[in-house]
Amino acid sequence: MMEIAQSTSTIAVNNTQAPAESQSAVSSDFETFLRMLTAQMNNQDPLNPVESTDFATQLATFSGVEQAVLTNDLLRGLSLQLGVSGLAAWVGKEVRAPAPVYFDGAPVTLHPNPAATSTAGEIVVRDAGGAVVQRLASPATTDPVQWDGVGSNGDRLPNGVYSFAFVSLRDGQTLGENPVETYSTVKEVQSTGGQTSLVMDGGIVILSGDVTALRNAS
Repeated sequence: MMEIAQSTSTIAVNNTQAPAESQSAVSSDFETFLRMLTAQMNNQDPLNPVESTDFATQLATFSGVEQAVLTNDLLRGLSLQLGVSGLAAWVGKEVRAPAPVYFDGAPVTLHPNPAATSTAGEIVVRDAGGAVVQRLASPATTDPVQWDGVGSNGDRLPNGVYSFAFVSLRDGQTLGENPVETYSTVKEVQSTGGQTSLVMDGGIVILSGDVTALRNAS
């Protein structure tokens, strides 16, 4: 769902692969259909041959299916383009999602999602490699929490990508771990593989469907 990529400030669209693959598949199917039709003609009963109108009907039916497939591919491509165009206004704005965030020294606002029955919690901070770099006690609340990026030794953690999770606790027992939502600035909108994604600060890539809130950059 999330990966690291080089970020720019452009809108990129790459939706030509699927239609090209579909056209190739239709062409292959048509050749198969012609071979089957030829075999049917060669092996028909000479005393009871298939009417020529039946062959014409089969060709017309296949042609209709072929056009329907190509039309669906065209509509799918247009839908992707419209989706990217609609999200173009998000570039430069901040979106909230359960995703990593790029830390550049400025405090990061965290939005925990504790379990409903939890009485306490712990925020776990991981670096880009997934290693735990910090654990912070936290109340079981959905109120925003400020993370200043200062380690237990008092030194500021290095700039980079960090992810956050909230471990829900009840009577000392772990109930589960949920990703913490953070805000980050949208740098680019992409459409690949039939999905629209957003490139954030630090080259972090998230799916547009994972966004839970949108606001102007502070």
